[in-house]
Amino acid sequence: MRAQHVSALSVRSFRNIAQADVSLGPRFNVVSGDNGQGKTSLLEAVYVALTSRSFRATKIEESIAFGATQALVRARIDSDDGARWQSVGLRRGGRDLRLDDKRPRSSSEFATRAPVVVFHPGEISLSAGSGAERRRLLDRVALFSSPSAGDELARYTRAVRSRQAALESRGAGSSDLGEWEELSAVHGARVVEARRRALAALAEVAQSTFGELLPEVRFDLVYSATAPSDVADFASELRRSRSIDVRRGSASIGPHRDDLRLELGGKASRRTASQGQHRAIVLSLKMAELAAVGALSSLRPVLLLDDVSSELDRARSTALFSLLSRASGQVLLSTTRPEIIETTGDRVDFVVRAGAISPL
Repeated sequence: MRAQHVSALSVRSFRNIAQADVSLGPRFNVVSGDNGQGKTSLLEAVYVALTSRSFRATKIEESIAFGATQALVRARIDSDDGARWQSVGLRRGGRDLRLDDKRPRSSSEFATRAPVVVFHPGEISLSAGSGAERRRLLDRVALFSSPSAGDELARYTRAVRSRQAALESRGAGSSDLGEWEELSAVHGARVVEARRRALAALAEVAQSTFGELLPEVRFDLVYSATAPSDVADFASELRRSRSIDVRRGSASIGPHRDDLRLELGGKASRRTASQGQHRAIVLSLKMAELAAVGALSSLRPVLLLDDVSSELDRARSTALFSLLSRASGQVLLSTTRPEIIETTGDRVDFVVRAGAISPL
């Protein structure tokens, strides 16, 4: 596995960071400060620079500073292959991606050049929330196991939405429904196939990590599909559900309704797990994502930890840093209490005040 790290970051008009140019260390980078000062914004800027997406907002233009019309985040990535730059320019209604000042062929190509994994307080929904976060986890990993996975998901989404629009505007007898259902089935089946490969990459590490934390309980991960795997059967099921889907307002089956079922001792963890077990599940899934993305890309992912010490209890927090001490790669973490962060190896500290970032 080849090494990589973000060595420099430039930020302009992003959240409450008006301007910042930061040099980062290759191992641990601890970002401290009071709440609301910009710690999470700095980690978000790194994530945007490496993926072109935000882990805090659905609409990335929400990251543009109040009163500004555009924003820019630019990261220098040093690796065994040399140094390069990735940049994302944001404006209302659009974004501009650059790899060494050249446009990438696709957003998927951009997002997989410098792998990054983020662990933030909202991740508890991976275990306790709806299936949306678990589907996103599989889709993130699928980008590295199946290069076309992102495009297939986009095509499926367009097809199933066009089918629904035809149903609602022209009724169940619309002449173009068959075409949209065929496209939905073709691309939907490929999305599920990519997700299953992603799950295979995640499962072993997730189970072994959970076993270290709570060895007395068996942890299983099962992909729960709502549609047949055969394309023709998938399309037939869509045809049969037209009248139901008009009333529901969306397709009854398909990858958008699938779930990654998490089980403890054979029972659904979402309903039966304790708070401590939910935390152990989330930690296991994030460590599995880190390992899977690294193995599939042959690059050590950058790990972003946003105030996880406030979300994990002491036992789980200690376990996390024990796991990180055995791993390698760059880590950026934010905290209000840097003195309790246990790290081994090279460490660089920063403090953030009112969007201004200073090394300590």
